Amino acid sequence: MISLAAAAPVVGASFIASAVEIVEAFTIVLAVSVVRGARPAILGTAAALAILAVVVALFGSLLSAVPLPNLRIVLGVLLLVFGLGWLRKAILRAGGALPLHDEDAAYAQETESLRREVTAHAQAADWLGGMTAFKAVLLEGIEVVFIVLAVGARPGLLIPAAIGAAAACALVLAVGVFLHRPLARIPENSLKFVVGGVLTAFGVFWCCEGLSAPWPGGDWAILPLVAFFLAMGLFMAALVRRRVATASA
Repeated sequence: MISLAAAAPVVGASFIASAVEIVEAFTIVLAVSVVRGARPAILGTAAALAILAVVVALFGSLLSAVPLPNLRIVLGVLLLVFGLGWLRKAILRAGGALPLHDEDAAYAQETESLRREVTAHAQAADWLGGMTAFKAVLLEGIEVVFIVLAVGARPGLLIPAAIGAAAACALVLAVGVFLHRPLARIPENSLKFVVGGVLTAFGVFWCCEGLSAPWPGGDWAILPLVAFFLAMGLFMAALVRRRVATASA
């Protein structure tokens, strides 16, 4: 029986991280559907989802053969690399060193790019649109699969992680289809900040568990780890903001 202390952080981390990736994929698929219609967007998305299903089946069978401590160390290191990368970008954006990510701007840029491609290659327009949707869903989907496998590394936690990702997918698609516009109002930059801290915390947690290091409080230790990395991220963002202001002055 999986405890609430173990399942809740996994579901939350999987949901938030997956939502960020799905929003980015949805923006590109929506641009394809606007420029070339629903058919290329649907075909490209379906092809990417089919490949992702094969990837999940393949990795699931491979991971089951790896000793659990070794698996936790490997996934923990990967989560650290992945999480720290997101946290670094979020800190620089919050501090003003990098521009904030704008889904409306991304949508407009992708739409304009597709229209230029269509004008230049009118005969292959549907194929180009389908490939654009395919690449977007495949790349973002691979990141979602990795997140689900990584945060659900402990036996019994893979299903809660998958539920979090599925809920994020259902929510983003439902809102996106209803509005039929880029989901610019979702605070993606803030979500990426949180996701970076959460994934980094999980990376530290899994690495220590793989090394058989005990955690005071057991699974609840994830929460203060997340709080620590988020607090450090806010502190670093404040330092970056001060340096940017000094350089501007």
